[in-house]
Amino acid sequence: MREVMAETNEKAPERVTGGGWIDRARRFLSEVRNEMGRVSWPSRREVWATTIVVILTSAVFGLYLFLVDLGLSAAIGWVFRKFGA
Repeated sequence: MREVMAETNEKAPERVTGGGWIDRARRFLSEVRNEMGRVSWPSRREVWATTIVVILTSAVFGLYLFLVDLGLSAAIGWVFRKFGA
């Protein structure tokens, strides 16, 4: 791997060293808190709108798959009745 990095002149990512696991956990949680503060959270209205879209889409696809299954079951039943398997 070092040979590949040397050929492409890329540096290996620097690792944070020092401190025990408690210090690393604190640093990690601090960074998580900072990132969560930068997140663009959806409004209540956006959440409701996307929830309704997901529910309606699921219902439409569920109905479609039910009808396809019903049709294929009828077709296979007809073939078995017709040719007496």
